[in-house]
Amino acid sequence: MKVQESFKDENIQLYIVSTPIGNLSDITFRALATLKSVDLILCEDTRVTIKLLRHYDISTPLESYQKFNEKEKLEEIIEFLKEGKRVALVSDAGTPLVNDPGFILVKEAIEHEIPVIAIPGASSILTSLVASGLLPQPFTFVGFLPRKQSEARFILERYKGREETLVFFESPLRISKTLEEMYDVLGDRRLVLARELTKKFETFYRGSLKTMKDAEFDTRGEYVILLEGEFKKEEMILDIVTQVNLFIEEGLSEKEALKKVAKMLGVHKSEVYKAYKIVKPE
Repeated sequence: MKVQESFKDENIQLYIVSTPIGNLSDITFRALATLKSVDLILCEDTRVTIKLLRHYDISTPLESYQKFNEKEKLEEIIEFLKEGKRVALVSDAGTPLVNDPGFILVKEAIEHEIPVIAIPGASSILTSLVASGLLPQPFTFVGFLPRKQSEARFILERYKGREETLVFFESPLRISKTLEEMYDVLGDRRLVLARELTKKFETFYRGSLKTMKDAEFDTRGEYVILLEGEFKKEEMILDIVTQVNLFIEEGLSEKEALKKVAKMLGVHKSEVYKAYKIVKPE
């Protein structure tokens, strides 16, 4: 077993720093302090990150680190860290490693017992999820589907029958095609699209997959696709009744038990009440 004591030696650390996903105000004091104090910032596109650094008057050296050169630069960066330097990794927007480069660097740093410190912040996944109106937990983040149709359908087939909210990313030019594929494989269900999150033109589209697959959408800005899980009515009702009865056995009143189950499921208590009354033991 390896144990990381994150702040035992603050001279040798790799920081994974979350940056804004649109609005430059969405950055933490800790993230700014980290970016100012490290010896080097690794980023996907220097042209993007330099705007953030200039906005906050940060002069730390900047170096490109993206999927085309991450393996080539890996050894150099690890040696730099082992010399006692502090490095921050950022992505163009949001939290690094989530659909962005950095995983092999983190893995290698851990192998060399270099502390990896996450500086939390903005995430388009959570930002869109909590405002979507869909059940926020459990959820599964899938990311971008493969461009090849057969491969995309293969991935979607793996999520048939899943009850949790599914979260995808998609480019604006492919959004309609992707929704059509989702409908063909997964069938109709509630759908929410989010774009330009935290920016002036932030937009949420809410409806059903069936009606929205043929709609026209703005072609600016990447989309977050949030898809409701497959609702299995019979199984859900039985789960509700079982859980309500368990709470009653623990000493809660029927009203308290119904309220608690509704909170657990993220639905209105009237929905739980209706389901419970269907098979409630007399």
